[in-house]
Amino acid sequence: MDLKEFSDENGIILRRHLVALGIDDKVIRRAIDSGRIVRLRAGAYALAGVWDAADAIGRHRLIAAAVRLVYDEDVALSHVSACLEYGAPTWGMDLSRVHLTSLEGRGERTAAGIVHHRGGCGVLDITRDGQGWITAPTRTALDTASHLPQEPAVVLLDWFLHEGLTTKDELEIGRASMHRWPDSLALRRSVQLADGSAESVGESRFRLMCRRYGLPAPFAQYEIHHPNGRLAGRVDFAWPEHRLIVEFDGREKYRRFRRPGESLEEAIMREKDREDLLRELTGWRVIRITWADLARPAETIARLRRALGVAA
Repeated sequence: MDLKEFSDENGIILRRHLVALGIDDKVIRRAIDSGRIVRLRAGAYALAGVWDAADAIGRHRLIAAAVRLVYDEDVALSHVSACLEYGAPTWGMDLSRVHLTSLEGRGERTAAGIVHHRGGCGVLDITRDGQGWITAPTRTALDTASHLPQEPAVVLLDWFLHEGLTTKDELEIGRASMHRWPDSLALRRSVQLADGSAESVGESRFRLMCRRYGLPAPFAQYEIHHPNGRLAGRVDFAWPEHRLIVEFDGREKYRRFRRPGESLEEAIMREKDREDLLRELTGWRVIRITWADLARPAETIARLRRALGVAA
């Protein structure tokens, strides 16, 4: 028997649907033992090929989709799990558990890799996607950030702001309504630090590193023009008064700006030509920062201080 015909568009199969079609648990067990399907949780399975091809994010989303089918309209996908549906970056997040928020105010518990949250949801706190209820962007960002250390929390809030899924005012209003929740003081600080100017995780982390070590605040997404006023380029960060440009150099950046049909090597060479042009137009120094530089902040900050001429 080919169980693929009983799966949905995600490759998920529910036991209750199989039983309704007269397929008993012995058949299901044989399919599991033979490696044709994988058990996601009680009563829910995925086609083995779909599961094997999925990365950590894909597997989390598969389990989340299965759980939503099992619980129907009683819950909203929330926290980290909702972030993945919105396409948020996962840096600093724990993807090992799926998160749901009860729409009926039921007690909190964690069972079989599923975290059930009780936090009350107002009308504006939830919305619907193609699979059912999901917490709205502002609520999702705040819920998730409240469970993260400050740096990953600000990275996440920056992303939601930059993508236009929420605003600083909406975050402040939402946070104020959560003032009695655990970790609300830490969340308040994370919201204050988020500004949405960064276009990547690395850029958010660089901005926070500069602030943490007391460097003057750089201008983010700074525009440089030709003498005739035409835009020559936009750089990640700049200190105009110090004639210094900083570009965060990560693979995600090249993938994001790579043109159709362009190889990664061609994108890197085009970026080099762009950097040469900006240097010619401004006469400023250009420093490239990588993920490795973020891992050694003391050395990186010392390098920036020398370039800026700023005392420690």
